[in-house]
Amino acid sequence: MRAVIALALLVPVGCSSPAPRPFTPDDLPAGDPSSAQQAVPTPKVETVEVAPGVRVVVEWPAVADRDTTGMINALRDYRAGSFTSVVTGGQDTAYLETVQDDASSDAYRWVKEFLDQRRSVRGTSRLYALNVVSVTGRGAELHGCIDETGMRLLDAETGKAVRRQPGWTRKPFLQVAGLRRGDDGVWRIKLLQHAELPSEAAKGCLR
Repeated sequence: MRAVIALALLVPVGCSSPAPRPFTPDDLPAGDPSSAQQAVPTPKVETVEVAPGVRVVVEWPAVADRDTTGMINALRDYRAGSFTSVVTGGQDTAYLETVQDDASSDAYRWVKEFLDQRRSVRGTSRLYALNVVSVTGRGAELHGCIDETGMRLLDAETGKAVRRQPGWTRKPFLQVAGLRRGDDGVWRIKLLQHAELPSEAAKGCLR
């Protein structure tokens, strides 16, 4: 089911969220701290209906310029698209259009893990505290908190929740996305990592 802080990518193993590489400060170029955009959560909420009983809720920042909007759209579409692929048994692969490079491989493996284990999902995934922490040329780094405590892992054949729920259904985590703007002006994710509690980096996701 899931680039700058020493984190362990949260693509929950055994059906969780994408990206199995630990984060290192060298993965993405550091931007000028003075240009970092500080996002502030607001009542503006967007709900993406993935399937009956499955949705992704996005809490948008108070101010989002064109590029910030494009980055958040990429992360939203990636997460919603990944769940769509899971609930359709892998038939819908549109999520792969939102990723490239390492993130493309990680995203594919994440979905495949669900399918191989005959798992599906039900519930709500929340994305909040979105913050563009650096922009360097066509590259950028976006941080966002993800709360999937409202989701349940299901047996895809019976539709019932599995007896032992994975850790990603118990506490929020910090998602780190390294993005690149293509020649077509579209932002795509090229690196996915995460930090989970009790990591200091993830403590800001508690609320």
